[in-house]
Amino acid sequence: MPFSLWLSLAAICAMGAMSPGPSLALVLRHTLGGGRLPGMTAALFHALGVGFYALLTVWGLGALVTRSPEVFQAITWCGAAYLAWLGIKALRAGREGAIRANAVATTRRQAAREGVLVALGNPKLIIFFVALLSQFVTPDMSAVAKAIVVLTAMLIDGGWYMLVAVGLSHSRVLPWLQRHAHWINRLTGVLLIALALRVVAGPVSFS
Repeated sequence: MPFSLWLSLAAICAMGAMSPGPSLALVLRHTLGGGRLPGMTAALFHALGVGFYALLTVWGLGALVTRSPEVFQAITWCGAAYLAWLGIKALRAGREGAIRANAVATTRRQAAREGVLVALGNPKLIIFFVALLSQFVTPDMSAVAKAIVVLTAMLIDGGWYMLVAVGLSHSRVLPWLQRHAHWINRLTGVLLIALALRVVAGPVSFS
């Protein structure tokens, strides 16, 4: 895979991981309730759930491209519409989307279990992956290329939320995030709409 193409994939994965939602709330809650280790545990097991979805998506999309390009195109357009809707929603969130979490006592075992369940139980995650990976899937995609896509999604998701857990162990970080959440929402909204336009433009090539 060309390095420039991998950078594009990494940027999209990072944007998806950084988008406010239940995954961020999960890591916030376990970090604030149990400390750095439970927060990092939640991040790690959430990444495993993301990797599982990414693997299923790459395999499924690859077969779909080969067998039914019309259905694949329809899914791509639906995914682009979904991304655009998320972007508009983020732009309209304003200060109502401020980042909050309740500091409830937690353990590493609870963090591990909930990290996987939040990833696997979030239907929006699989929809996001369909929209995300649709532009990277080709009928002749090699096993190495698929592995790179899956590992990139896992490592970026886990790495980001581990950074969140470590950062939130310092008490000054969360108030800053709460004060600037509206700007984070706006930036996320612009990037999601740009991603939707990129998906509509068509798939990219690994050659």
